[in-house]
Amino acid sequence: MQLLALAGFASMASMRICDPMLVVLSDEFQVSTGDASAVVSTYAVVYGLSQLLYGPMGDRFGKLRVVSLAVLACAVISAITALSNSLAMLVIMRGLMGAAAAGVIPLAMAWVGDRVPYERRQETLAKIMSATVLGMMGGLWFGGFAADTLGWRAAFVVLSALFALAAVLLIRLLRVRTSPVSTRDAPGFWTSFRTTANLLAMARVRWVLGVTAAEGALVFGAMAFMPTHLHQHYGLSVMAAGSVMMLYGVGGLLYSQMARHWLAWLGERGLARAGAGLVVAGLLGLAWGTATWMGLLACLLAGLGFYMLHNTLQVQATQMAPAARGTAVTLFASSLFFGQSMGVLLMAKSVDMDWLAYAFSAAALGVVVLGRVVYRLVGKH
Repeated sequence: MQLLALAGFASMASMRICDPMLVVLSDEFQVSTGDASAVVSTYAVVYGLSQLLYGPMGDRFGKLRVVSLAVLACAVISAITALSNSLAMLVIMRGLMGAAAAGVIPLAMAWVGDRVPYERRQETLAKIMSATVLGMMGGLWFGGFAADTLGWRAAFVVLSALFALAAVLLIRLLRVRTSPVSTRDAPGFWTSFRTTANLLAMARVRWVLGVTAAEGALVFGAMAFMPTHLHQHYGLSVMAAGSVMMLYGVGGLLYSQMARHWLAWLGERGLARAGAGLVVAGLLGLAWGTATWMGLLACLLAGLGFYMLHNTLQVQATQMAPAARGTAVTLFASSLFFGQSMGVLLMAKSVDMDWLAYAFSAAALGVVVLGRVVYRLVGKH
């Protein structure tokens, strides 16, 4: 579990490391901030689409084995990313990183779903989430720190070393504790793709995936530009903006470390409702706050609310098709990051027109509707 947590930490750090760099990248490559955001949206698109392959691969070859190879690929790709000499090359490498990193967190979730009973699953997923939240915080802070001091390339060098460490430890663990994977009884790829089609034919699966895509567009799409807004609206430096965004992750830790208590106090439906309310408060506070402390509080509330809402959906995803859990959970991740990519593309239009505050407000309105839909969805479980 600890090695999966390390891999998840590195994967989430790689996902968020470019968010605070957008202003610096736009200056270096002489493009608008919206154009520079292609490094975020391309990662998200490829990450989401790659889930359609990783689900069948995890079911066929073993989830931990696929995770270890994906982490090794991330180490190599991150090292090459540091050598990018144009925005086009950087965008391509970020796409390749998304393809490799896609095989880490969702398959770790599916592994938990295979081995942990439903009644303990929310708490167990929350523990893995702690590592991914710390990775997000580390990526946001170090991305801003490196961009301001060491140069943005240094961030990818350090990231490569972190992935390499996780890969070596995972591969060593597999060699010591596991026997070669037999694929004789594993489903073929064609069977896996038919399983995917069968899952998509189920109304509940479509509901969960649709709601998840909306969550990705509304919350993750906005999150990608929160450091930019903190820099432009609140006058913070790039490094300070990345540091403030760590409060988003602190909110996630407040949830994950007390997941059992939150669930006992609010129940699953209450978590969905309270989470949506906190996200709305955070987005509106960030958009229209007039003092730095308001931006800080807004990030904290948005992070706590998002993880309340998202963990509720994660649990639904692990249970919507137990017989094909690897495929189901990776479909869930695919929907989330497809939604994120759409959200980033829409937000990119607003940042170049200085409309981020209005875009955050529109996202908050969408989260109000989203929270109500999730509340009803969980009630029908």
